[in-house]
Amino acid sequence: MSCGVARNLQHVRQRISELLAASPWKQECTLVAVSKTKPVADIETAYALDQRHFGENYIQELVEKAPLCPSDVQWHFIGHLQSNKVKTLVKEVPNLYMVETVDSIKLANKLDKAWGEKQSGSPLRVMVQVNTSGEVQKSGVPPADCVELAAHIHGSCENLTLSGLMTIGRFDDDTSDCFESLVACRTEVAKALSVDEASVQLSMGMSDDFESAVSWPPLRPLSHE
Repeated sequence: MSCGVARNLQHVRQRISELLAASPWKQECTLVAVSKTKPVADIETAYALDQRHFGENYIQELVEKAPLCPSDVQWHFIGHLQSNKVKTLVKEVPNLYMVETVDSIKLANKLDKAWGEKQSGSPLRVMVQVNTSGEVQKSGVPPADCVELAAHIHGSCENLTLSGLMTIGRFDDDTSDCFESLVACRTEVAKALSVDEASVQLSMGMSDDFESAVSWPPLRPLSHE
């Protein structure tokens, strides 16, 4: 067992527990352990400590890793997804849990078609990626276009289920405006789709800003990567 992986995982879990306990808002948090570029041995170490949700950025790497890991690992695809790679992702990763980076109607339609052809029996969970920082190097729809894409998935993609929204904060010391923007997007999406805001998950926060993400005062389950 890798002592470093175990120690880091336990530290993050402890901090999340402390932050949730101190929060005046009742909320849930799902920790998604990002395993990109990490060996299968590290995933096995985290798995032995009951970690089940893992995030991967690269399709080929995920395709190679998935068969080597336990079948109940719940894979989140969190990287930029090109339309011509959709079939590979869907076909080659049998326990694909969620795609968090849907950023266009074209991509949503491709995923919907591929998942329908797979005939899995249940819809694929997806999130709309929102570029809340406005940085050109990042993928995601502008906040103003979030509702349109979310509504399309909700109303026109029968093989997909809209789990929520995802963002990557600005690469500086303060990501609070990015998180605030995503929460505002969630409010607009919930209103447009006539659903409870608490049912729209938000995936936000990474190693440098997860404490801010966990401490944010939303009313919904929260995913941390």
